[in-house]
Amino acid sequence: MNNTTSFISRISRYMATALCMLSMQPVMAAGLLTPTNSNLPALEIRDHEVTVTIEDGYAITQVEQVFHNPHAQDLEARYSFPVPEHGSVAEMTLWIDGKAVTGEVLEKQQARKVYEEEKQAGRDAGLTEKDSFKTFEAMVSPVRAGKDTRVRIVYLQPAHIDTGIGRYVYPLEEGGVDDQKLAFWTANDKVTSKFNFNLKIKSAYPVDAVRVPNQGNATVKQHSAGEWNVHIGQQASQTTPTSKAQANPSDDVVATAMPASLNTVNTAHPLEGGSPAPAVNFNPQQGNAVYTLDKDLVVYWRHKPGLPGSVDLVTYKPDASKRGTFMMVVTPGADLKPINKGKDYIFVLDISGSMQRKFATLADGVQRTMKKMRADDRFRIVLFNNRASDLTPGYINATPDMIKHYSDKVAAIQPNSGTNLYQGLFNGLQQIDADRTSAIVLVTDGVANVGETHQRKFIELIKQKDIRLFTMIMGNSSNRPMLEAMTRESNGFAISISNSDDIVGQILKASSKVTHEALHGVKVDISGVKTADITPQKIGSLYRGQQLVVFGHYWGDGQATVKIDGKISGQDKSYQTRFNFPATTNENPEIERLWAYASIEDMMEEINNFGEKADIKQAIVGLGTEYGLVTDYTSMVVMRDEVFASRKIERSNKKRLAVEQAAQQQRQARPAPSRRVDTQQPMYKSPRPSFGGGGGAIDPWTLALFGLLAASVMLTTRRGRKNAA
Repeated sequence: MNNTTSFISRISRYMATALCMLSMQPVMAAGLLTPTNSNLPALEIRDHEVTVTIEDGYAITQVEQVFHNPHAQDLEARYSFPVPEHGSVAEMTLWIDGKAVTGEVLEKQQARKVYEEEKQAGRDAGLTEKDSFKTFEAMVSPVRAGKDTRVRIVYLQPAHIDTGIGRYVYPLEEGGVDDQKLAFWTANDKVTSKFNFNLKIKSAYPVDAVRVPNQGNATVKQHSAGEWNVHIGQQASQTTPTSKAQANPSDDVVATAMPASLNTVNTAHPLEGGSPAPAVNFNPQQGNAVYTLDKDLVVYWRHKPGLPGSVDLVTYKPDASKRGTFMMVVTPGADLKPINKGKDYIFVLDISGSMQRKFATLADGVQRTMKKMRADDRFRIVLFNNRASDLTPGYINATPDMIKHYSDKVAAIQPNSGTNLYQGLFNGLQQIDADRTSAIVLVTDGVANVGETHQRKFIELIKQKDIRLFTMIMGNSSNRPMLEAMTRESNGFAISISNSDDIVGQILKASSKVTHEALHGVKVDISGVKTADITPQKIGSLYRGQQLVVFGHYWGDGQATVKIDGKISGQDKSYQTRFNFPATTNENPEIERLWAYASIEDMMEEINNFGEKADIKQAIVGLGTEYGLVTDYTSMVVMRDEVFASRKIERSNKKRLAVEQAAQQQRQARPAPSRRVDTQQPMYKSPRPSFGGGGGAIDPWTLALFGLLAASVMLTTRRGRKNAA
């Protein structure tokens, strides 16, 4: 590992220490909302059960809850949770008179009107809406006096591999970015009876390790080379997790593959410097809660080292004579070379009030970064809240004295006030030295509310300079759409960071991208088979370890030539392969929704850049209603079957769900099939990149080293607390 990679990777061990302090600060979480000034009694979340299946490049998350009303009057339940990364709600099911009734998607205002009418009539109804990039909110009325109400929500999202590592986040921690909501609502985030989280990984590529950070109560079980299960659960009748009484909730659970092993693994074992932050606690004595929905759940899985670069194709085309949908996943080989020159790093740091819970993570990471810089590196630090200012007088050479001086200054900052993100970026783009390689490291939640706030102005600002923007998106409910659009425009990359994350792993991935060449100006050409409606419309750059995921439609079948073009260090580079598009296939109907939502995200970027246009808005409404997706302009409403009929609302989503559920049952009964299509003519000659030596996975010696480093960090933290006391 070179010095640059080393200093960036060390960010995370220090960042992880900060998580312990962060977790002790109050924050609104996912849960049942109650107006702050309301005299209405609170409802309970009796059961909360999550089932996740990750297969064929996407994740299906099913959340089933039972709301209980212990009071003498009927009440409305309003459940809120953060928007998952690139996720959209595709199902809301409400049990009415013991029968499951699924929802239909309508234009947002129409759906709200229908729900309010049904609520006023005293009939059972449900509604799921999206609040921009911040939250999904599900409303159910009524929860009958003294009764339970059962509701299920299902959402879909991509599940990509980056540098051999997959990552899934179940978002629960609200990001603290919506001041009006925080002022008006309180959240009941306690589960009183039963909590279960079950995640299944089904991979055609071998998985050699699974990790659950900060969840020592988790159980991980391997069924085959590519199939694993993760379980976290607790019931009110239990005072300690079954058969796991000695497990420490703040430990990590790491399971590694063993030959012919089908063993359950429940060993607390730090991997890559795991954080000592408390997990979501099982605590029956605290407020009669068996689980608290206040921290994200994160699961990592690591592919076996040495796997080849590849092209995988997932299709859905039940009728040979009609249009099909495809998802093409390109996993490049490791042919991007390291960069070994001194760099200029411009840190643009958000110190606004919404960063209060996140700033300790930010500050400690920046400090550790500077302490491990190369001798020929330089840095600048720009701070912004209501206004922006340089903490450093121009570029500072990375000497030990200067690093200590400015590290102390960063650590002493107290976040406050609003967010003038535009001015912060503007200042960061000044004084760029054209003779040196430069990068802007932006750390923010992106919720601009002072000065310029229009997304298009940010895009125009970024385009003024030829510089890569590397963005760390802090927490849930961040303005991910704008931050990703800015980053893509600069040909940089963005990573999302949860307070429950393995910060080391996230920064290791980022470091390998900063310190290696990238393929810029990427274009994809498919010939031989008719294709259209390709998304994303603009790809930008591919960095080391990143996958390229392309959705689209195709007609017919047969051999296609797929070509990827770009530039590496200014030189043209091309990759090519040939493979078949099938005439019919019916295993993965969900990719129709994934294509639709990816297309909607492209359209929303257009609206955010140039303002709302009637034709684009209508196109989003059309896709949302056709494919049953909750968007900024569409919502899902649930009513009795006879009310759907009387209102002449077509049950298209009900039909789509039946097709998807049948396909899911078929897939459940068999191992994950290989989706690789370039075996006859490989697109890449080298294996895909991963961490560690050789092919790249982290070997046992490295694991042991990381374990010692993590133990050292934890010991230092505890000593610091003792001394402070």
